Amino acid sequence: MANAVKKKEETNIVTFDTSIFEEDAGKGLNNLTAEDLSIPFLRILSDTNDEVKKRSPKYIEGAEVGMMFNTLTRELYSGEEGVQVVPCSYQPQLIEWSDRGKGTGAPANIHPVTSNILKTTTRDEGNKDRLPNGNYIEYTANYYVLIINKDGTTSQALIAMKSTQRKKAKRWNSLMLGLKLPKKDGGFFNPATYSHIYRLTTVPESNDQGQWFGWDIERVGPVESQEIYMAGKQFDESVDKGEVKVKHEEETTGSDNTPY
Repeated sequence: MANAVKKKEETNIVTFDTSIFEEDAGKGLNNLTAEDLSIPFLRILSDTNDEVKKRSPKYIEGAEVGMMFNTLTRELYSGEEGVQVVPCSYQPQLIEWSDRGKGTGAPANIHPVTSNILKTTTRDEGNKDRLPNGNYIEYTANYYVLIINKDGTTSQALIAMKSTQRKKAKRWNSLMLGLKLPKKDGGFFNPATYSHIYRLTTVPESNDQGQWFGWDIERVGPVESQEIYMAGKQFDESVDKGEVKVKHEEETTGSDNTPY
């Protein structure tokens, strides 16, 4: 009798049709604007990041030094296998910071690279460009990218390269600028940055100040999806219009002398 009742209950179960999700696409976010969003960062984990410390509330299961992680989704990427990205927009900035522990953790100011602010700085013993007010300026190469996920979808992220990684930024810029494709009527042209995919991995580096993991970049090939290409183009246009908001903050990388 009990089995009969159970079987009857099972036959009365109605499976929820999730296709209704598409019918209500975007509902609930009607009033969302760019001011309400902040793009996540794609960063390299160091031994001072809370995300690799098992007793830290910020610990990510399986996180290891040299891996990459998304600051929003907390998704991890192998430093050896790497992650594929489509660079959509490049924006260098001169970011003004207070020394660790003396400020809010956010930039004191962000100056355009066309600013003359560096002319007012002096180089200190820690190789930082100090302003008269005691803050320091850090040249930062910002790359707005689409991360290509394993399921073929994409997600937006920002990669900020500074200090020792500026030389990696210069190499990436050279790879993109040096790419030439043949025109239909002869000659060559430089395609949009979002026309090609690049693979980012991490490599161990060191100098007289310490050891860390840095970026390594290689070109994979052209984008083969029109959807991804158009998403990259739209992302680039949004950045140019100032619609993409970035919340720079101090990275957990130990002392201010850490050579990252």
